[in-house]
Amino acid sequence: MPISSTDIRQQFIDFFKEKDHQFIRSSSVIPSDDPTLLFTNAGMNQFKTYFVGSQTPDAKRVVNSQKCIRVSGKHNDLEEVGVDDYHHTFFEMLGNWSFGDYYKKEAISWAWELLTEVWKLDKNRLWITIFKDDDEAGLLWGKHTDIEPNRILKFGHKDNFWEMGETGPCGPCTEIHYYTGNDPENQSSDGVNALAEYREIWNLVFIQYNRDEDGKLHDLPDKHVDTGAGFERLVAIVNGKLSNYETDLFLPILKKIIKISGKGLDFENGIPHRVIADHIRMLVFSITDGAMPANEGRGYVLRRVLRRAARFGRMLEIREPFIYKLTNSVCQIMGDAFPELIDKEKHIENVINAEEKSFNETLDRGLEVYSKITHSLVSGNMISGKDVFKLYDTYGFPVDLTELMAREDNLSIDNEGFRNSMMEQKERSKSIGSFLHNADNINWQVINDEKPTEFVGYENLISTSNIIKYYHNDDHCGIVLDKTPFYAESGGQVGDTGQLLTDGFTFLVSDIQKRDDQFVHIGHITAGSIEKVDNLQAEINETHRSAIRRNHTATHIMHQALKNILGDHVQQAGSMVGEKILRFDLTHYEQITSDQINAIEALVNNIILSNSKVNTEIKSYKKAQEEGAVSLFGEKYGDSVRVVDVPGFSKELCGGTHVQRTGDIGGFKITSESALASGIRRITAVTGESIVKLLSDQETLIQNFQDKLKSSKELLVDRLDTLLEEKKNIEKENIKLQKLNQSNQINELLTSAIEIGTNKLIVQKLDSTGDLQEMGDQFRDKMKQGGILLVGTVQNQKPMVMCAVTDDLISTVKAVEIVKELGIIMGGGGGGKSHFATAGGKEINSLDRALQKGKKMITELFH
Repeated sequence: MPISSTDIRQQFIDFFKEKDHQFIRSSSVIPSDDPTLLFTNAGMNQFKTYFVGSQTPDAKRVVNSQKCIRVSGKHNDLEEVGVDDYHHTFFEMLGNWSFGDYYKKEAISWAWELLTEVWKLDKNRLWITIFKDDDEAGLLWGKHTDIEPNRILKFGHKDNFWEMGETGPCGPCTEIHYYTGNDPENQSSDGVNALAEYREIWNLVFIQYNRDEDGKLHDLPDKHVDTGAGFERLVAIVNGKLSNYETDLFLPILKKIIKISGKGLDFENGIPHRVIADHIRMLVFSITDGAMPANEGRGYVLRRVLRRAARFGRMLEIREPFIYKLTNSVCQIMGDAFPELIDKEKHIENVINAEEKSFNETLDRGLEVYSKITHSLVSGNMISGKDVFKLYDTYGFPVDLTELMAREDNLSIDNEGFRNSMMEQKERSKSIGSFLHNADNINWQVINDEKPTEFVGYENLISTSNIIKYYHNDDHCGIVLDKTPFYAESGGQVGDTGQLLTDGFTFLVSDIQKRDDQFVHIGHITAGSIEKVDNLQAEINETHRSAIRRNHTATHIMHQALKNILGDHVQQAGSMVGEKILRFDLTHYEQITSDQINAIEALVNNIILSNSKVNTEIKSYKKAQEEGAVSLFGEKYGDSVRVVDVPGFSKELCGGTHVQRTGDIGGFKITSESALASGIRRITAVTGESIVKLLSDQETLIQNFQDKLKSSKELLVDRLDTLLEEKKNIEKENIKLQKLNQSNQINELLTSAIEIGTNKLIVQKLDSTGDLQEMGDQFRDKMKQGGILLVGTVQNQKPMVMCAVTDDLISTVKAVEIVKELGIIMGGGGGGKSHFATAGGKEINSLDRALQKGKKMITELFH
C-alpha cells in the first residue's frame, strides 16, 4: 500500500518532535533578509545566523520542511529537470537541526532508525559516505547502526565537506545514498557519487569548525547538526518508485497536462510533461511568496522558467495559454502543508495567465525567426551572439531557451557574443544621472578627517556641523558634513532640501545622496566662497520635510489598507515619497476597481481621523519580525532596525521620516491607478495641502466645462450626455456617407479593371481610401465572384496596401501571401487572411514598386 507524500512529510516531522525537536514552519522561498540569495535553496538558509553566532536560537532542536528553489547561481538544476527522474527547480528539504545540543551519534542513529525502522527501507540498498578524515563518523555508523562495514565509504572535500562560504562555519558531512537499480545483487561501491541509480537522499552536516581568512580551521565553541533530506526523492524511494514523477506529488499535474495536450507520456519520452510539471510547482510557490515575473533579477528567473514551460507546451502542440490551468493541481496537492497556496490560488492563476498571453503573442514569430536563423547558417553550427540577442530582445526568448532549442538541433550558441550585445545595449541606455554615476571621478577637497556622517534629522531640523570634504563643479557643488539633519534619498523617500549657512556664505541644498556612510549635500553657492568655510549651520526646509512626512506615513497606512482590501498577496514593488505626491507600486494582477479605491481611501482616512500616535522605535531585527513588522523585499536590514508603528493597524521596518500623529497627514486621496507591468499596478496619491490644491484645480476645471457647455453644475452631466448622443448620430451619418463614397469609388475602379480570362483584376494607387476593411468588403459584395482588388495608399506618412479576393478565387490567389511580399518591399510587413489582407511599411517611395510587383504576382498565378 503506497504511503502518501502528506503522510511521509508528517512522519518525518512527528519522528523528530518525539525526540524533543520544535517544528518550525518553512520560511519564504524569497529570502527577505539575505541579499546574496535570489531564492531560498536549502533548509539551513533561515538558520544561518545561529551558525555564525549572531543570534541565539529559541530552541536548540528544530525540525522543518523547507520550500526550496534551485534554478540560478551555484545551485542550478535547470538543465537536468525533466530529463532525469530526480532533479527539480522546486523541491522540499526535510531537515533536523541541533544548535549546540546533540551531535554526530544522535544524528546518525536517528536517521538510520527513521529510514530502516519507520519507513522500512532495504538496508542492503543503502550506502553511507563520510569525509576521509572523519574517522569518528565512521566508528559511530559502525557502532550505532547495523550497516555493513563495506557500505561505509570515504570521500574528499568535494563530496563530504560542507562550507557556508570561503570563510565561516563548516564541517564534515555524511551522506546517505540509496541504490534504485534493478540488480541489487551486483551493487558496487564504485557507483556511489558516480552513477544515477545510487541516489543521494539525506545529508548530515556536522558544523564543528570556523575557517578564517587564511584558510585555517578553528574549533567552534558549539557544534551544530544541519541535515537535509530530499523530500521528493524520499517519497519515491519509500514507495518503491524509480522516478519522483511517479508519486502523488506529480501524477495529478501530469494527468492534467495529458488531458490538455491529448499526448501521453510516451510522446518525446515524457520529457515535456515532466518539465512543465516541475516548472509549474516552482512558479506557484515563488508567486505565492511575493515574486513576480520581470525583466531582471528574481523576476527574470520566473519569466525564464515560465517561458521555458510554454515552449515545451508547443512541443506538445498546445498553442493557447495553459500553464495557469495547472495551478489548481499544485494547490490541491500541497495546500494542506502550505495553506498559503489555497489563499492565493486565483492570484497565481492571473499572474501566470497574463505572462503566458504576453509571451504567446511573440512566441510563434520568435520560433519563425529562430527557424530562419538556423536555416541560414552558411557554415559551422553556432548561432551568433547578435542573433541570440535579437531573439532575447525582440521576442522575449531567454538565452537558455535559445540554447535549449539549439542543442535539440545539434547547434550551439555564441554566449560571449550575446553578452557583448547585452553590454552594448546597456551602454546605449545609460542615462546621465546624478553625480553618483561619476562619483569615483570627482576631485574631492578634504579638509577634515574622513568619517561617516551622523544623521540627527529624526530629532533636529538644524545642526551645527563641520565640513569633511567638498567638490566644486561648474554647474553644482557637493558638501559632506560630519553630522546633518538632512535626510538622504533612500527607501523611496526623496532627500531633504534647505540651506547651509555661516557668516557671508550661503549654500542652497537641492538634493541629498548617500555614498557609503557619508551624506553628500548637492546644490549651489549663492553667497561667499566655500574655500573659506569650515563649520556652518545646516537647516532643512521644514515645509518640504513636513509634506514628505505626511506622504511617507500615508504610504505605510495605504500599504496595509491595500492588503486589507485586495488581499495578502499585495507586496510593495517600488515606491516614491515626494513633497507633492506619493507613488506606490504593488503586486496585483487585476485593475483596482472604483469601489476598491473608494474603500482604500475610506480606510486610510479613518486611520488619519483617529489621530493615532505614530511610534518609532529601534529594535533587534529578530524582535521586530516576531512582532509582525513587515520587511520589504530588496531592502537590506542590519541587526538593529527602525520600526514605524501605527498601533493596531500598520507596522513596518523603515528608516524614513514620519509624522507624530496620523491626524498630521490631514487627508488622503488617490489620484490615479494604472498598470505598470504584468501583475504590477501603480497608485499615485496626495495628502495634506496637496488635496486642497487638487480640489481647487478640479473646481476650476468644472467651472471651465460649465462655461464651455453653457450649463449649470447640476445639469452638466445631462448636457454632456446630449452632446455625446449628437456626436454618435453624426458619426453614423458620416459612416453612411463614407460607404456611399466607397461604393462610388469601387464603381469607378471597376472601369479600369484588367481582364484575366473571365476574372477582373484592379490595381490602383489612391489618394484616399477610407476604411480599407470596408472597401474590401464592399468590393467582394459587389463582385460576388471573379474579382481581385489591390490598392495602395499613404496613411499617416506610411505606405499601405490592401488586397481583397472573392471566395471563388482564394484557392488560386491568397491575399495574405500577396501582401506579405509587398510589405517586405515597403520595409515592413503584413498579415490577414486568404480573402482579405493588408500590409504597411516605412518607405513611401516604394509604394508604386510594390503595386507593380503585386500586379505581376497575381497575373502570373493565372498562367
